[in-house]
Amino acid sequence: MTDRIDLNCDMGESFGAYTLGADDAVFPYITSANVACGFHGGDPSVMRTTVALAQRHHVAIGAHPGFPDLIGFGRRNMDATPQEIYDLVVYQTGALMGFVTAAGASLQHVKAHGALYNMAAVSAPFSEAIANAVRDVNRELILFGLPGSQLIDRGRDAGLRTASEIFADRNYMPDGSLVSRRRPDAQVHDAGEAVRRVIRMVREKKVRAIDGNDIAIEADTVCIHGDGPHAAEFARRLRHDLEEAGISVRALGDAAH
Repeated sequence: MTDRIDLNCDMGESFGAYTLGADDAVFPYITSANVACGFHGGDPSVMRTTVALAQRHHVAIGAHPGFPDLIGFGRRNMDATPQEIYDLVVYQTGALMGFVTAAGASLQHVKAHGALYNMAAVSAPFSEAIANAVRDVNRELILFGLPGSQLIDRGRDAGLRTASEIFADRNYMPDGSLVSRRRPDAQVHDAGEAVRRVIRMVREKKVRAIDGNDIAIEADTVCIHGDGPHAAEFARRLRHDLEEAGISVRALGDAAH
């Protein structure tokens, strides 16, 4: 069986007069876009134009709901109940679905953003709230989550198709969680090393954790970040090197999956 991977990126995070990310330059190299829904970033006009960009580049579209925290960019934990999280995810996914439907496109997946994603990864009640929200909006949607996380487990319990997501530029703890952004070793700064790690995660289903030991990891989709200074160049290199290694780069919703 041919190795394959989806290449996703967080998109549409500009807001009003503020421009974030290099969306135009990154879109040609990805296969799925996680579109901000207006709470941690994005706004109605940005959502509409990002959906249009995805259509132009034949990129699958996903909702990227987060906490209502523009100042903290959705990366700060919030004291929310499972019911509030359910409502946040339904609200934001539905908002993006409106623009997707108006454009004659379809929604492929849902990926929680930032603190919401990380909190749900270790919280069964939060993950269940997200999974139930996705299922109730459209049970055909794919739910993204960290490999082996509560998001993946609760998504499967809800009858959803799930996608285990790896990160090209983030380091891993021995338990498979991401190293906190507050730590100096949170990110992989060398592009060549990042690419080699991704290829190994796809091929061997292993990654080297920060303690120097290998851990097992599932990889259905790999996330790159579009807001770095060399985001487009890294996206181009990663896609090129994956394909050179004989790994098929396709959206998860591709019928050939």
